Amino acid sequence: MSHMTERMKELFDKVPTVVLSTVSEDGIPNAVPVGAKKIIDDETILMSNQFFNKTLNNMRANPRVAVTFWEGHEGYQLKGSVTIETTGQRFEDTARWIDEKSRKSGVPRKSKGAVILRIEAIYGLAPGPGAGKKLA
Repeated sequence: MSHMTERMKELFDKVPTVVLSTVSEDGIPNAVPVGAKKIIDDETILMSNQFFNKTLNNMRANPRVAVTFWEGHEGYQLKGSVTIETTGQRFEDTARWIDEKSRKSGVPRKSKGAVILRIEAIYGLAPGPGAGKKLA
């Protein structure tokens, strides 16, 4: 497993949206914005599924994904495998979290699952000679 640094975690928490990239069984790429996200620990993130359609089908067929986030010239790409939890304590906690966010924003949302990414590699996105370099 690869571990996010404190700076990576700070930026992940700061940006309002990350991009989740998946691929279908047929090799067709798909990328979607995700705003309901949080860090579990240095090597694990959670994303809530409210609206995943193709994304969910892709993750079920191929759990390998990438999550990309950036601000200005600093950014990172996390690659790894996901599991999807639709029962249990973590799912229940996620459902409550999304319900609370929904009430505060006035936008109705309901979590259909907790998507757990175990980070296997981290790449830098900063422009320049080190662009795309594996960091962890």
